[in-house]
Amino acid sequence: MADFTFYAPTQIVFGRGGENQIGALVKAQNGKKVLLHYGGGSARRSGLLDRIRASLTAAGIAYTELGGVVPNPRLSLVREGIDLCRREGVDFLLAVGGGSVIDSAKAIGYGVTNEGDVWDFYDRRRQASACLPVGVVLTIAAAGSEMSSSSVITKEEGGIKRGYSSNLCRPRFAVMNPELTMTLPPYQTACGCTDILMHTLERYFTNNGGNMELTDGIAEALLRTVMKNAVILRDDPENYGARAEVMWAGSLSHNGLTGCGNGGDDFSVHALEHELSGMYDVAHGAGLAAVWGSWARYVYRECLPRFEQFAVRVMGVPAGTADTALRGIEALEAFFRSIGMPTSLRELGVEPSEQDLLTLSRKCGVATGGTKGSAKKLHEPDMLAIYRMAL
Repeated sequence: MADFTFYAPTQIVFGRGGENQIGALVKAQNGKKVLLHYGGGSARRSGLLDRIRASLTAAGIAYTELGGVVPNPRLSLVREGIDLCRREGVDFLLAVGGGSVIDSAKAIGYGVTNEGDVWDFYDRRRQASACLPVGVVLTIAAAGSEMSSSSVITKEEGGIKRGYSSNLCRPRFAVMNPELTMTLPPYQTACGCTDILMHTLERYFTNNGGNMELTDGIAEALLRTVMKNAVILRDDPENYGARAEVMWAGSLSHNGLTGCGNGGDDFSVHALEHELSGMYDVAHGAGLAAVWGSWARYVYRECLPRFEQFAVRVMGVPAGTADTALRGIEALEAFFRSIGMPTSLRELGVEPSEQDLLTLSRKCGVATGGTKGSAKKLHEPDMLAIYRMAL
């Protein structure tokens, strides 16, 4: 078992109607002027923004607004938000949406409280020293950003997608009402379930310190639970119980819990996918599904006990056969296909040329500092080989 530090300071308000508590929650954080940050029109059409505004007003809290966040959130809007917050004297950021909105709010928080270009943090040039406090009203179960230390932003020039992690940006609270996710399109729900699975798998497949029985058990139960409920939601999108299970799993998958004591921090599949969605603007969860099987086949021999354990405990493959690990990989790919997720780049709708593949692997190598992974250390030639396999 590896040594670890677990830190998860976010207050969770889970259940129906939680958004009506926003005013009191912000007030408890001493927020005086809020930036209400959101994406497209769904939060407005559903009446969610009106309920949040009413709660803030009732608590005597002023607010200003910035909408327009898109999937793979853009640096240009982050910079617009930084300028707006400075002009308006904003001291608290309220993200209403999913991972893209939360990540955008976190980046704005860094930009307001630190001098210089906020992109420097995502480009690994320097570290942030502060961040405006962030609160969340979650509307998409996927990224886990509502409890995590990470955010991912896309710079439009060059299609560069980068992540930055710091405990400074961990949300102070997250309101999680499963009812708010019921209007999501089936594809978006499936993408979210895939992202949740991947956040746990990225910590599960590791050679960096062995395992921890309790952490493995939590991770395996989370994986089985998400897969079970993803199928329920495919067939019954308004099933509250399934929505609740997936929503809570999304938070637990990315707050560090499923990596405690196992040394797991692979995140190679995320690194590979970030370049895909940076270049082609594909849905993050779908991009993960499209490359995972190729990554798994490329690395599994270096991490064979973990892949065999996953196959048996999570995917129900019989133990003790020569191809147990491969059958586990195939079973997860079959699950992805069952919920409408791609398992190759062509199925994703992307057909990169050889030059495109070289560009993707070069950018991935730059983004990762030359190497990535704990199941198997990947270098640029390895990244290129996986992209080719994923075609």
